[in-house]
Amino acid sequence: MTLDRNPNASPVNEPASLVLAVDQTQDVKEKLELCADNLGSSNEVAKKRKAIGASSLSADKTLANNERVQREVQECANDLYALTETLIDGIAEVKEQARVALAKSQNALANTEAALVSAQEEEKMAHLRTLRDSATGLANRDLFDDRVVHAIALAKRHNWTLTVMFLKLDRIKYLYDAQGHAEANRASREIGRRLAQHARAEDSVCHNGDDEFLYLLVNPQGNENVGRIAAGLLKSIAQPIDIGEHSQRIIDASIGIASYPENGTTGEQLIINADIAMRRAKGSSNGYVSFTELETGFIAGETGLQAH
Repeated sequence: MTLDRNPNASPVNEPASLVLAVDQTQDVKEKLELCADNLGSSNEVAKKRKAIGASSLSADKTLANNERVQREVQECANDLYALTETLIDGIAEVKEQARVALAKSQNALANTEAALVSAQEEEKMAHLRTLRDSATGLANRDLFDDRVVHAIALAKRHNWTLTVMFLKLDRIKYLYDAQGHAEANRASREIGRRLAQHARAEDSVCHNGDDEFLYLLVNPQGNENVGRIAAGLLKSIAQPIDIGEHSQRIIDASIGIASYPENGTTGEQLIINADIAMRRAKGSSNGYVSFTELETGFIAGETGLQAH
């Protein structure tokens, strides 16, 4: 059965030792055939002489004939030995070529894997950049919403509570009007940095717009702890901010609070209710209001609010 060769296949470099071995094989074959012919001829002559009753060859002729045959056999043996040595060299050369080819293949594979990892990392970083706010480096709204969904799933499984805080900066628009976007963005970055410093590893902070931030607390361990955290955030935000040219600004904030599952069972409900509570927090003395307080009709510390 004949195997068709692939016309597009790359030519294989045959080792010189193997090429030489092919030539030597032909030479040895021819010598062995000649030696066999000579021995056959000698045997035929001896048979014919014996058939006609001729006496054996003389001792000198017999000796000369034996020596000639021995020389021919020895030459064939020498050629076979040389052929064996050549084949050994050829095999060693093939092994070395295979080793070099394998090393190149492994190196190429390693380079390919490294390039793949690099491409995957770049893709991952590019994806993360799409989920980060360019002004502050915090999570953007898409990423925050996704984290809230995951947090709710964990809260259902472990019977936790969650809290979403909606923060609005009260004087950031003044900076946009008076100082321009560069100074206002600097203030937003600083506020974002302070919020992120307060956040635990499981919490999330989101820049929701020029003057708005969202803060997710995972399993905050009770309303009192939520109030303590909100008060701490307001205190941190109220520290003076350098806005350039040796100027400082103090920015106040209002915080609305909504908790899962009491004030909503979806991320959208929690954020909407926290936003509603934040709008009422502007009139309270402590700067933060929970949606639960709105539902009960009483907001602690709110100026001029009547229970209803």
